Amino acid sequence: MGMQWTPAVLQRRRHGRVQCLLCPFRCALEDGETGLCGVRRRTGDRLETATFASSVRHWDTVERKPLYHYRPGTPCLTLAAPGCTFACDYCINHRMSQYGREDSVRWDAEPVDAEEVAGEAAARSGCVAISYTEPSLAIELTAALAESGRPLGVDVVWKSNGFLTAEAVDLAARHVAAVNVDVKTLDERDHRDLTGARPGPVLDALTGLRERGVWVEVSTPLIPGLTAGPGTLRPIARALAALDPAIPWHLVRATPAHRRTGHAPTPVADLAAGVRIGREEGLRHVYVERALGAVGRATRCPRCRTTVVARDIWALGENALEDGRCPRCGTAVEGRW
Repeated sequence: MGMQWTPAVLQRRRHGRVQCLLCPFRCALEDGETGLCGVRRRTGDRLETATFASSVRHWDTVERKPLYHYRPGTPCLTLAAPGCTFACDYCINHRMSQYGREDSVRWDAEPVDAEEVAGEAAARSGCVAISYTEPSLAIELTAALAESGRPLGVDVVWKSNGFLTAEAVDLAARHVAAVNVDVKTLDERDHRDLTGARPGPVLDALTGLRERGVWVEVSTPLIPGLTAGPGTLRPIARALAALDPAIPWHLVRATPAHRRTGHAPTPVADLAAGVRIGREEGLRHVYVERALGAVGRATRCPRCRTTVVARDIWALGENALEDGRCPRCGTAVEGRW
């Protein structure tokens, strides 16, 4: 089925234009114009979105988002609406995320029936995840899924680049239970080179979502020669620890993809160094999914270091927590268990 445009939220009239208030680019559109994202447009006095649709629909686990401190082992019915507010040159999902930004990316998505998706997730005591592309561009779909899922006990979770306005943070926090936010670098020039956008709004959104009760974890891709060194990682770890040392920080191995192909996968030594940096800066939970083995993805009690949650690759191994507390010393471990 071809693209369908439906009414969008987060807009205002400004100097004869319709301004989109979803991301910090705040595109001010003439009639017929499409925003930088390529999936929101103005028609008459109305803002419309093409993202009430998904390019994928499959089950995986919440660990794969990755969310390690949010309902471990929960199955996620995962969707991805085409489009992104960033233009990352290393994006492994560029064939979906860069729709509207790159002419070679064709529309490939089907409309979503929110009630039907929520019902399927409820049948497996699961949640609905929006991932692979930028979920905030599907804020209307997110709201519909959350409203359908709420009576059934079905949450909506995101994997997001965090490039949201304050208005979008307010709206998202009403509907999203947990989000993993990519913090790629805090260096202004590197972030612009990598994504085409400023890093400041990402930290602001991360902070705003936490303040509004959304469970937040953070991922950082370690791209050799760009973001894999201490000059990138230490400022991020320091900033997260200043917000809350209990924020889980996921260090992600980068592999050559899209337009950034001139490097090898992130060396294991760089990932191990990143874990040390995170702990030196005070973060309690720093994770590496596969490269450091099971030890890299285990949750330990911040007091006695007992392993309280063991994980397989992209799956829960054993959750030993007792009402969110270490079974050995009784210390509370932060999360939504």
